[in-house]
Order: sequence, then structure tokens, then C-alpha cells
Amino acid sequence: MRKQFKPLTALLAAAVLTLPSLEVARAEVPQKLSTPIAIPDNVKTTFGTLEFFDGVPTDATVGKLYDNIDRARAVEVFLDNVGALSVYSVIAGNAGIGLSQPNQIAVAEKLLDSHSLYLTGNTSTMYSIGHLDLDKYGPTVVEVPPGMLGMLDDAWMRFVGDFGVVGPDKGKGGKYLVLPPGYAGEVPKGYFVLKAPTFSNWFFMRGSIADGLAPALKNIKDHLKVYPLKLAGQPPATEFVNITGKSYNTVAPSDYSYFEALNNIIQKEPIEALGSESRGLLAAIGIVKGKPFNPDERMKRLLSEAAVIGDATARAALYSPRQKGYFIYPDSDSSWVMGFANKDVFFEVEGARNLDARTSFYFGYTGVTPAMAVTHPGAGSDYGIAFKDAQKKAFDGSKTYRLHLPPNVPVNNFWAVTMYDTQTRSMLQTSQPFPSVGSQSKGFQKNADGSYDVYFAPKAPVGKEGNWLQTVPGKSWFTILRMYGPLEPWINKTWRPSEIELVK
Repeated sequence: MRKQFKPLTALLAAAVLTLPSLEVARAEVPQKLSTPIAIPDNVKTTFGTLEFFDGVPTDATVGKLYDNIDRARAVEVFLDNVGALSVYSVIAGNAGIGLSQPNQIAVAEKLLDSHSLYLTGNTSTMYSIGHLDLDKYGPTVVEVPPGMLGMLDDAWMRFVGDFGVVGPDKGKGGKYLVLPPGYAGEVPKGYFVLKAPTFSNWFFMRGSIADGLAPALKNIKDHLKVYPLKLAGQPPATEFVNITGKSYNTVAPSDYSYFEALNNIIQKEPIEALGSESRGLLAAIGIVKGKPFNPDERMKRLLSEAAVIGDATARAALYSPRQKGYFIYPDSDSSWVMGFANKDVFFEVEGARNLDARTSFYFGYTGVTPAMAVTHPGAGSDYGIAFKDAQKKAFDGSKTYRLHLPPNVPVNNFWAVTMYDTQTRSMLQTSQPFPSVGSQSKGFQKNADGSYDVYFAPKAPVGKEGNWLQTVPGKSWFTILRMYGPLEPWINKTWRPSEIELVK
């Protein structure tokens, strides 16, 4: 029996009964589109005039637009990967002085000085620096001496784990086993286990010199060992290279070679180390794992421009931060800032990546660990950084400035002021190879009321030679105040350093 269908008019009539009233329906429909859906035939932009034929870009305009998007994506790739280039450059720089194997460790036996270029290194603790190659050597053991403070970061300088005082060995020393990405083998007992997401990993450890250089060095050389797990039965001897006084570079480039180095990183590391969005940006500029990086002349030009723009943007983020979370005293006109915005080492704000904060840190500093952003009264360290003077002007190396520290500097251990070069973000190279002064400095004068003054100038003010850090006419500089074992008055900000004032 054939099915009977209702007439279409009857169906429509029934449907109308279920609709809102006509007046309500009309009220929900915009009477006028507020956003244009057409583009004029000529549009002026910062990268030239764009021309269209009834919405279709001309050939010349297409070229301008693709140049713009390729350059913009390259700038974003530059800024997103500053941490990776920093790790790469530290490993490459150390390899250049003979530190190419994981069992070869750099040690600043007489402390780090200004001869080598290391991002914001200090002269106050004994550094030991090394790297792991888990692709070549497999699971690797790191035997940590007692009393050390250190961390392990991956190839993008992302935190993997802590060693020493803030690590699971609690400063007693111990054996750590670092496993490569995707490791599925047996994990022996007796180790603190760290799982790395990349093959290349970088570590540095700081040894206290409270009892002198010799005991600190002996502790490192007697106990710090790095070797493949497969050779644990007969580990190769750990070799130490003294880097005090050595002139070499560990700072990333800021030209076309930046992208060549980044391609080397991508080819070595597991692609899973990055998300699809990051891989897409890399692919958009020609960097794809398993494929040659061979940009044409046009793309080389755009990448070279992007490196300059990226470097300049990173400098803006570092030297002129615009987020309130950078400032130690945000409710004043103070120039004092911190390295981690909001003391957040994972660079997030309400679950969103804080891009400027990530770029700023990786461009100016080295090493990521939560321990660097957690202040415990009387323990660890904290930092105040000044890129500008009291008037928010860049420091001029031809002029004289003064920093005043009120009485009773609130530290359990000691404090130090170190000077840096704004170009390299490494220690400023002057006639002072250790450009630091502080509570441990010989000849440093205390004022009658217990306060201190530090002078920054090309020549020492008369009678203030022990309180002086040398500057270079024609160059700028910045400084870091390090507080070792900061106490409550520093933490709660009831004690604070002066702004750095122009004297003359």
C-alpha cells in the first residue's frame, strides 16, 4: 500500500507554528554588516602598497604578501627557538676547546671570568658544565658530588631535572641515570632516574666556594663523573678542562647561520620533541626533519632579515619589558627587574604561553630550573637586574653612576654586583677580568652607617677604587645584584637597593 504524503503547504504551515514570532526573528538578524567583506583596489601598508583587481591581488602584490608572511614566520621561528640555539651554542662553543664528549667537563677552576662569552655568568660560584648525547651513547650516568646545585635541561633548554641540594639527592650527592626519548629497556636500581625528551641535554652545576676554591675544585674532580650506562662496570675517566681565562664564544648567532644551526638541531632531535604547530612554522621556512635545508636566494634574503628583526625583538623584550610581572617593585618607577616574569620558569599566564617572557629569558640568561624562581629565606639565591638607570635611560659607559645599598644587606651568605655587556649579555670585558664587587671583595669599603656604594665609571672615583666597576666609553652595560641566602627583608621588599643614579 502506497504511503500517503502531506502536501508541502501543510508541512510549511506546521513548521511556522514552531518558529518564534516574526518580530523576534527579525530582531535577531543584523540590519547592517559591521565588518567589510570587500577590499579596496589599493591598500597602503608598512611593507608597501597592495593592489587588487576587484579583490584579486596583482602578481606584484602576491609577491609582497608572500615575502611578508615568510619573513614573519621566520621571525616567529627565531623567537620561539632562542633556547634551543643557546643550548646548541654552549655545546658547540665548549666543543671548540676540546669538550666534545659527555665525559669531558668544563670547570672554572679560578671562577668564570670575562674572557669567555657566557650569558650572564657569575664570578661567585665554581661552575662545572657539560652535555649529554643520548643518541650516540644511550642511557647515561651522571654522578653528582655532594653539596652541588645544578640542573639538566633538554635541547630547547626546557627543564628536565635538578641535581644536588634541590634535587632528589638533597645535596648528599648520588648517581643519576638519564634515559633517552622512547627508552623501553630495563632500568637498573640504585639511580635517580631522569627521562629526557631530547637526545642532546645540557647541564651545569655550581659549587660553593665558602671554604675556598681548592676544596670546591677537589670536590668536583673527586666526585663528578659522566659515562654511558653500558660502561658502568668500567667507566671511562672523566676529563676536566679549566675554562678560567679561556677566550671562546657560547652565545648564539643573530644572522642567517641561526637558521642553519636550527636545522642541525631539528635533524638530530626526535620530531616528537615539538608540537605540530611548531613543526608547521619550521616547515613553512624550509626546515623539515629528514629533508635538506636548501633555501633559494629569495628565502635566504628573507631569513637574514628575519634574524636581524628577531634579534632586535628579543633585545626589546629583554631590555624594555612591558609586562608588569617583570618588575620587582611594580608599584613604583623602579628599573629593577627579575629574570623570570612573575617568577614563572615555565613561561605561562593562566595556562597560556607567555611568549615574550620565554624569549626574554632565553636571550639573556642560561639554565632553567624551578629552583631559580623559588626563594627560601636564608637559602639559595635571588637576583635584581638593572638594564636602565633611575631615569629609565640605558647606561652610558662614558658616565659615572652610583648604586647605594642601605645598611644590613639581608643575606645569610653574601651578595655581589656583576657587570655585563649589552651586546653579548656576557661579562663586560675591561681591565677587570672579574667585573664584580661585593661583600666578599677585598678592599671593598663600607660606609660609616653600614651602607655600601658601588660606582660604575670609566675611571674609579678618587678613594673608591675598591668599590668600582669599570665601564667602557661608547658602550652600554647592565648589572645584576645577586643575593645569596636572601633574608626576609629582601623577600618582603622592606629592604631594597637604590636606583642606579647618574652622578656625572
